[in-house]
Amino acid sequence: MSDRLHFRCPSCGGVNRVPAARLAEKPTCGRCKAPLDLHNTPVDVDDDALARLIQAAPVPVLVDFWAPWCAPCRAVAPHLKALAERHAGRLIVAKVNTEVHQRTAGALGVRSIPTLAVYKGGALVKAEPGARTGSQLEAYVAPVL
Repeated sequence: MSDRLHFRCPSCGGVNRVPAARLAEKPTCGRCKAPLDLHNTPVDVDDDALARLIQAAPVPVLVDFWAPWCAPCRAVAPHLKALAERHAGRLIVAKVNTEVHQRTAGALGVRSIPTLAVYKGGALVKAEPGARTGSQLEAYVAPVL
């Protein structure tokens, strides 16, 4: 597994691989050298990258444990995207596909999806199952922002 996260450059559209441990260093695009905006869209992560992200993130991390076949998971996705856009630079929204990355979901006790977990300073703040609306998501993350 890789400890690199993938971010699309807002200037040229190039995909950049950034090591989770280097997120605080304000990385730039490898193609056009524009600064990467790392916190304005949900980030798909694997088991290893999630662990590194949680430990290295300079801001709180909201993790969405989801699966492609889950209708409530698909329903909450646009709200998570909007949340990431609204709190760019103050919150990272990460997504873990539990069908592909079962190790982390099992280790964290995820028993139903969607499950949302909030981490701050490398520690779990809270984790709860269930889909939420945009306003419910705002209330869910407000204590850590």
